[in-house]
Amino acid sequence: MNHNDDRAVSSVSDPIAEAIAASLEQYFQDLDGEAPCAVYDMVLARVEKPLLTLVLARVDGNQTRAAEVLGINRNTLRKKLQTYDLL
Repeated sequence: MNHNDDRAVSSVSDPIAEAIAASLEQYFQDLDGEAPCAVYDMVLARVEKPLLTLVLARVDGNQTRAAEVLGINRNTLRKKLQTYDLL
């Protein structure tokens, strides 16, 4: 991919990023002046759990295939599943 291709990809609509940005805007508005904290961890948890759930459903619960789809090690997947009480 050359530099021009990078710009073309970045200008394409990204509905996932747009949904996250809109949700974060609403989150900050809802704080009504309160200081936010641990936003990074909050966002990761809100994205990661449904991601894991949906990918597992897509591969009929096969953890090896889910790990391949996600591009992570199966042991990492199992740790994440335990973290979110999905085992």
